[in-house]
Amino acid sequence: TMSAKKTCLAALLLLTLSPLAQAQAQEQPWDWMVAPYGWIAGISSDVAVPAPPPGGNASDLQFNDIVDLLDGAFQIHAEGQGDQFGVLADFTYLGLADEKEFDRFSSQSDLDTRLFELAAVWSPGEDRFKGLDVFAGLRYIDIDATLRLDPVNPAFANTSLDGGNSYSDFMLGARYTFDVTERLGVTLRGDGSAGETEGSWNASVMGNYKMKHGAFLFGYRYFNVELGNDTNNIDLMVAGPVLGYAWRF
Repeated sequence: TMSAKKTCLAALLLLTLSPLAQAQAQEQPWDWMVAPYGWIAGISSDVAVPAPPPGGNASDLQFNDIVDLLDGAFQIHAEGQGDQFGVLADFTYLGLADEKEFDRFSSQSDLDTRLFELAAVWSPGEDRFKGLDVFAGLRYIDIDATLRLDPVNPAFANTSLDGGNSYSDFMLGARYTFDVTERLGVTLRGDGSAGETEGSWNASVMGNYKMKHGAFLFGYRYFNVELGNDTNNIDLMVAGPVLGYAWRF
C-alpha cells in the first residue's frame, strides 16, 4: 500500500543518514549553507482524465498545457557538509493557475505543488562544497489540483474535478562544483527519482559569485515529473532561470 511504501522509504533514508552522522561525530564541525531563491519558470502541464467532459468525446480525455501560468514560486536549499559526508534538504512551492478556451468548453484550473527533498551526500574530494558530490535520499511531492470545465453548449452542466495526492520516491543524483575564477564558481547537478510517481528528472546549472559571508546564485533549472492515480494523470514540466543568495556559516 501507499503508506507501507512511504514507511519503507523513510526507514531506508534513516538507515542511510545514521552511519553518516556517526562517522562525522569525531571530526571537524560541519560547514552549513542556507539559500532561498526564486524560480522564474515556464510551465507545461498535461492532464488526463478518465472520462470526457460534458459535450466532449474521447479525444477530450487529454488536456495539453492546461496550466502554463505561474502564480508564485518559493524555494529554499539547506545543506551541511563534513570532511566526506553531509546532508541536504530542498523545499519548493509552485502555485499554478490558468484559464483556457477549447472548442467545446473552457477550463479554469488550479495546481498547488509542494516538493521536498532530503538526501545524504558523499563528497570524496578534499574541499567542502567543491568537486564531485553523490547524493541519495527521499523526494516527496504533494499536489492539490482543481479543474473546472464549462461547456460552450448551455445544455450541458459544468463539471469540476478535485484531487489531491502525495508521492514518495527514492532519489539518486550527482553534482560537480568547480571554480572559473577566484570568486566565480559553477555547479552542475542532475538527479532522478522513482517510486510512487511514474518518474521525475531534475537538472540545473548554477553560477555562484562569492561574497564575504556567502554567494549570489544564478542559473537555470529543469524539472519534470509524471504523477498518476486511479482517476487522473498529470505530467508537469517546469523550467527557467533561478536567482538567489546563499549564506555560509
